[in-house]
Amino acid sequence: MQYFFIAISTRENLELCKKYALAGFPSTLNGAWTYSEIDEGDFITFLYGARAHNLYKVRKKEAIADAENLPPWEPLRFRMTGKRVYFPFRLYLEPLRELEEPIARPEFYYIAENLLKRGGYEKTHFQADQTTLQNVSQMGKVFRGDIVRLALPSYKTFTPRFLRARKVGPPYIYQFREVILQSLIRKYLSREEVLKEFLELVGLGELVGIEMEALGEKALAEGHVDILLKETRSRGRTRQVIIEVKLGEASKTDMEQLRRYLIEIGEECIAAALIASKFPKRVLGERGIYFLGFRFKGLDLKKPYTFEQLLSAVQIFRAEEGNSSLLSFIPPAGI
Repeated sequence: MQYFFIAISTRENLELCKKYALAGFPSTLNGAWTYSEIDEGDFITFLYGARAHNLYKVRKKEAIADAENLPPWEPLRFRMTGKRVYFPFRLYLEPLRELEEPIARPEFYYIAENLLKRGGYEKTHFQADQTTLQNVSQMGKVFRGDIVRLALPSYKTFTPRFLRARKVGPPYIYQFREVILQSLIRKYLSREEVLKEFLELVGLGELVGIEMEALGEKALAEGHVDILLKETRSRGRTRQVIIEVKLGEASKTDMEQLRRYLIEIGEECIAAALIASKFPKRVLGERGIYFLGFRFKGLDLKKPYTFEQLLSAVQIFRAEEGNSSLLSFIPPAGI
């Protein structure tokens, strides 16, 4: 159960989202990434004009084939390239609370800080922590209105796929980019059994049994952490683990970046890990950071796979020489 803020581009689109209790994402890599990252049962709030709008639970998701001219949103065209973008990726929502609150409120600190340090709405979505969800669950009032169910002509659905090649065909097939890997690793670590193994693997067994949450792309003054593990409910302090994820080979620059994050967060950051496809020996010799490799067992990423197929095959292992301990993925129900 995760919580996300969905950035809306125009007031008109916001009103359509509210009217139909529907969220849509474009036929771009960002759209496919957002659609893959948000699951049925997750919670969302719309973000427009520096205000948080309503609280919803995702009741269903689907990707619609040949959706170029389907309502309710008009396709967009980029002036520079002339490229036409439409909205095949859709979330059907259950309204829970009505609210319209400025994100300058202290209760929105986590999400507001991300927006300010990123310089605005350049992302389709932002993950918020469980504390923010609890705060929003007490704002506004319980939803009592009516929802208009959008009538569509007969249509077919599909599942987007990803591969490590340039031969792509949006919205059906996309290039496997680092942002997809980061999302996979975050979801992988969000499972209680896997998180326990991970904490023991990096020498943090004392955190086993403590409720932790895995959050994506936490903004800092020095950049942004790809994955932040933190205590869900703090008691005086919030212990945190930062994780940087690289699709390719790790470098000294990645190491330096992690060290800057460690310094900025301070004593509450108790560990840092770097996950990459491979590590030069000069990097493995560095102290104070855990090095982890990844693989997709049994998959050839030159072929296209769904997000769920990739998630069911991912494994993490210690990258130190002479140690190849694997974290065995425990597949969620339905895979």
